[in-house]
Amino acid sequence: MLRILAFFLVVLAAGLGFAWLADHPGTVQLVWQGQEVGTTFTVFVIIELLLLAAAVILFWLVRGFFKAPDRVARFFGDRRREKGYRALSAGMIAAGAGDALTARRYTDRAKKLLSGRADPMLRFLDAQTALVEGDHARARSIFETLEGDPETRLVGLRGLYLEAERLGDQNAARHYAERAVRIAPHVSWAGGAVLDLKATQGDFDGALGILEAQRDSRLVDKTESRRMRAVLLTAKAANLADADPAGSKAAAVEAQKLAPDLVPAATVAARALIRLGDARKASRILETSWKAGPHPEVAALYIHARPGDGVSERLKRAQSLAALQPGHVESHLAVAHAALDARDFALARREALAAAEKGPRESIYLLLADIEEAETGNEALVRQWMGRALTAPKDPTWMADGSTSSQWLPVSPATGRLDAFRWGTPAPAEHGQRVVNGDDPMRRVTDLYPRNAQSLAPLAEPVSSTSVETAERRDQPSLA
Repeated sequence: MLRILAFFLVVLAAGLGFAWLADHPGTVQLVWQGQEVGTTFTVFVIIELLLLAAAVILFWLVRGFFKAPDRVARFFGDRRREKGYRALSAGMIAAGAGDALTARRYTDRAKKLLSGRADPMLRFLDAQTALVEGDHARARSIFETLEGDPETRLVGLRGLYLEAERLGDQNAARHYAERAVRIAPHVSWAGGAVLDLKATQGDFDGALGILEAQRDSRLVDKTESRRMRAVLLTAKAANLADADPAGSKAAAVEAQKLAPDLVPAATVAARALIRLGDARKASRILETSWKAGPHPEVAALYIHARPGDGVSERLKRAQSLAALQPGHVESHLAVAHAALDARDFALARREALAAAEKGPRESIYLLLADIEEAETGNEALVRQWMGRALTAPKDPTWMADGSTSSQWLPVSPATGRLDAFRWGTPAPAEHGQRVVNGDDPMRRVTDLYPRNAQSLAPLAEPVSSTSVETAERRDQPSLA
């Protein structure tokens, strides 16, 4: 639109100019070598403009003639470079698809067409092709070359970091990730890697600093940032539990507020508060966690939060906690354990059977065996309950990346991933599952139920069905 308006303005100015010349006629006389030439002033102006246009055209033609060789060379060079970049693009696609043969063919073609190996994209394609071919030594060499160039240092560091991770060299991986963070703090892979590595090494303050930088750079959303901060604060609080109870309390309480469903945050905060003599606040935190999701560690800590309580007071606390989540299997178990300690066998049996009905598992049948032994001492029935425990589903535990642990950990021991552990029941088919912190199932059972530790050995021998059936008929009311 502006160009059209400018064109009309030029035409209007030219028209006005020639109209003015027509209204003000005049003559021009030119004498040269005795010859006199005369014309009107308007014709003289037109001739001058034509001569000027002719001079410009002549200059352009002469200039174009002398520049023709460069333009021809540039034309063929551009075509060669275009073919090279097409080969480069095709090689990238082939490398991404895992086609090593095609990727190498296009890489070699791009090397011939492009200006040597100085092109960063060409070196990067060469490294990717070497990775697809399985030539990791060549790939590392190229990444080291890329790392030496300030323009490609970041991509070189990423390649070296991935190679160090593949080789399991965590120290080298940490080194490359930290260098990348110093160059570009906003890069998510480097920040995430350093975050996990610092958490693995127990540098939770450093990890919190990196997390804060990632949050400020908007590399992580608010929800994920709150969760990660809660996990790191919980791990920090657990480390400070013995040396600095006040610091442990502050970190754990903040973590519990950030993530109410994070059970370790609530338990660490409650332990610190109990150590500092504030059992009431500890109970409130545990109640909040229980409402978010019942957990046996929360129940055990809540029931024993006041060391001076007797067994009857602990039973009342268990019933009070169970009332916050009525009908939940963990609520039944909490009351059953407290009732057994208080020797209220009827209540303990009723709650344990209710728990077995809602979610049968190993610990419930062992609890029933404890109740049977404490109330009747009937060995046949005790052995029956314990036999059921051996074939029952396993109890929930902390699991992460194929590993199980008797206690929560901030980082997965298998992958180094932060916030990997989740509370759940191991699948029966997971025979090759790793055990962390000595979490052997039989050891865990004997630790939780020392009364039956000596009775576990005879369970390796088959129990006579006749003796069990006889005991069942004799003590049928006890099994109701």
